[in-house]
Amino acid sequence: MSLIVQKFGGTSVANAERICNVARIITDTYKAGHDVVAVLSAQGDTTDELIEKAAEINPNASKREMDMLLSTGEQVSCALCAMAIEALGYPVVSLTGWQAGFRTNSGYGNARIKRVQADRMRTELDKRRIVIVTGFQGINKLDDITTLGRGGSDTSAVAIAAVLGADLCQIYTDVDGIYTADPRLVPNARKLEEITFDEMLELASLGAQVLHNRSVEMAKRYNVNLEVLSSFSGQPGTKVKEVVQTMEKSYISGVAKDKNIARLALVGLQDTPGIAYKVFSLLARNHINVDIILQSIGRDSTKDISFTVSKGDMEQAQKLLEDNKSSIRFDHIDVSDNVAKVSIVGAGMVNNPGVAAKMFEALYNAGININMISTSEIKVSVLVHITDADRAVRVIHDRFYDEFNGER
Repeated sequence: MSLIVQKFGGTSVANAERICNVARIITDTYKAGHDVVAVLSAQGDTTDELIEKAAEINPNASKREMDMLLSTGEQVSCALCAMAIEALGYPVVSLTGWQAGFRTNSGYGNARIKRVQADRMRTELDKRRIVIVTGFQGINKLDDITTLGRGGSDTSAVAIAAVLGADLCQIYTDVDGIYTADPRLVPNARKLEEITFDEMLELASLGAQVLHNRSVEMAKRYNVNLEVLSSFSGQPGTKVKEVVQTMEKSYISGVAKDKNIARLALVGLQDTPGIAYKVFSLLARNHINVDIILQSIGRDSTKDISFTVSKGDMEQAQKLLEDNKSSIRFDHIDVSDNVAKVSIVGAGMVNNPGVAAKMFEALYNAGININMISTSEIKVSVLVHITDADRAVRVIHDRFYDEFNGER
């Protein structure tokens, strides 16, 4: 007998028919002799609708109260799914995140899991019950409800798989695996049979919306056997693992885009030691994450630094820097949210020179201007105008996958 953790996203439980479909998937797994823990997201657009309801009452509601509100979405879907499983005649119990033992820090809206006290889940599994757990949530040291951020149900599922030593963690979505690009944007995108943790982590962090990046990071750390598949097609999905057999067959594993970013440029900074530390330590102390950074060569005792943040952090970052202008000493700030980040990722890039050049060639041939560039051993990211982002993904994908004929 093995233990399987199954996570179902919002589209998989969007209505009564789909909840019944999920109940059948779960009970079929149970009938095959496996113990099952299922983690569910809120139905469809429930979270967005709850955010809109909050805005009608108080546009500046505290993050604590928002977590109290948003946690209800997962409770609805879990209770309904448990009812559907009951109707099929199987033993089942639904648990909230805190009943399942999720203890987090106090970062309301984007909390981090500190530990999972899984005694209740183990007790229910010992009784041969199917366990349904609300994703995306836990409680902090004050016993306040916290949420893990958008996509956090993936992380909930992987955490359960890690702490229970599950044999497999299946992430069910509305697509039947991980593709070389968003198939809704690139019709000739190819499904991957497998992908490394490192590649998937980069793709998730760079805008691919199939998996929560923190879930991939956790799966890698605890060596969780992970699979992404569709709750509708019944077809095999994509395995996410440490090493893949096809790694040497192509340079890149995927193309991703992220439109949720903004660029800030500090112009006329004093060219003195420690100035970059002043800028980025200020942002770090205020929990603003910085991505791409570009610094110009000093001239006339000044230099410029450009960097990207999420759109949600743009106004706060600008205000912080303006408020500290006298100590940081710069002329002015240029801010733009009309940008997007387009990236290629592939473990094979490190031993194959010229990959970046091929990417830049594709953009040049399409007349797409590059504003900033960032590289690592397995990724190349460029900043382009937001209106060019979708086209950039397509031309880059065509440049690589027409050449390699879909070997991977």
